[in-house]
Amino acid sequence: MDWDEEIDAIGLLCPLPVLKLRKRLKVHKNGAVVRLLADDPAAVIDVAHFCAQSGHELLEQTDTTQGQAYLLRKG
Repeated sequence: MDWDEEIDAIGLLCPLPVLKLRKRLKVHKNGAVVRLLADDPAAVIDVAHFCAQSGHELLEQTDTTQGQAYLLRKG
């Protein structure tokens, strides 16, 4: 799947990956797909919770060599 922006949050600890994601989503229109890269273990919970609370759709969560990759659709 293609995405509109990739956000690199590797090396950032909670809550910074989600805060960075929230800030970058503001510039996108609804329906935009964003890929977040994060290696913070708490991001597994934080990203899903953020999406549920903010009306965004978590499309995919996959392991990468650096940590996790999350694909989200802005709601």
